[in-house]
Amino acid sequence: MKVKLTVRSVEAIEPSQKDVIVWDADVPGFGLKVTPAGRRSYFLYYRTREGQQRRPAIGIHGAIKPEAAREMAKRWLSEVAQGQDPSRSRSDDRQAPTVAALCERYLSEHAETHKKASSVQNDRRMIANHIVPMLGSKKAISVNSDDIARLHHRLRATPYEANRVLALASKMFGLCESPWGIRPKGSNPAKNTKRFPEKGRERFLSAAEVARLWTVLNSKEGAQVASPAAISAIKLLIMTGRRLNEILKLEWRWVDLEGKELRLPDTKAGALTVALGEEALTLLTDLKTASGGGRYVINGARADRPLINLQKPWRRLRALAGLDDVRIHDLRHTFASVGARMGMSLPLLGRLLGHSQAATTDRYAHIGQDPVRVAADAIGAELKRMAVAIAE
Repeated sequence: MKVKLTVRSVEAIEPSQKDVIVWDADVPGFGLKVTPAGRRSYFLYYRTREGQQRRPAIGIHGAIKPEAAREMAKRWLSEVAQGQDPSRSRSDDRQAPTVAALCERYLSEHAETHKKASSVQNDRRMIANHIVPMLGSKKAISVNSDDIARLHHRLRATPYEANRVLALASKMFGLCESPWGIRPKGSNPAKNTKRFPEKGRERFLSAAEVARLWTVLNSKEGAQVASPAAISAIKLLIMTGRRLNEILKLEWRWVDLEGKELRLPDTKAGALTVALGEEALTLLTDLKTASGGGRYVINGARADRPLINLQKPWRRLRALAGLDDVRIHDLRHTFASVGARMGMSLPLLGRLLGHSQAATTDRYAHIGQDPVRVAADAIGAELKRMAVAIAE
């Protein structure tokens, strides 16, 4: 039975004891099924290039009008003419992973294999706080550039965080293209979203500020607001220019007091040997004497556990020193700035700091450890001179 499927003709068809099939008079293969219960639904019948029969549903009458269903049938027939299989595509789409599932796969198959634990933890935080709440229920294959742009724009108040989330999304959807084959190549929805400008912040302590901080670290007031371990950690950060976690997680087995160096097995730049100046060496020697055989240089509440949080004591100490705008990481900037003011070369400073860029670190490989140690010694001595001279 063939008729022109319109609202009137569709609703005029009476249900029977069996399904009633009515074909559209205009579009071949486009039809309507009426069940004995009176449910009317549109479908398309076609054969694939391989001769397989398909009859995918288009929609329920009422939720979709016959004109819209006819246009859908025409688009599918156009795809069939090009050798595609709309029914298979729809099935694949239904089985495609959600963004939430994609995130879990990214973490287990990529991040946990190729990234450091701290970076994986940060990825998890961004996924849980931003990506999954906004996109988690969407199919990964259906996410478009507008979805990513809205996610990015939503975080505009924190541009650095917004850009890191964008980079993470771009990486995950890049993996969707290759090697995972979830999305077609060249379809990364995060690729063309423009990043927010980021203002770099580098705060260097002046000689007077170093002196104030050092005085507080050695004062009774300082001892009342921070533990000896916290104060020792901050002194080591000042005198070594190391990153916070490199000091808090530092184990005695990595400290060579005789060789005057630290052998760090895992830093942002990978394994690293760090030269120690005399001031840093003195601090470590005193800590070793008082350590009582503990595993960590900076002990926490227990000798077999490191100090975990330095932020609270740091805020109290910097307040006493009148340095409320100074971050812990600014102590590293200060270490480098003192060396630069003393005329030390950028390659030498890069070696001292353990540059995080592998290519840049390679440029410093030819520099021997002895001049680096001399530089570390000189910076430490100058920082101590600055602190003591003004404090007196």
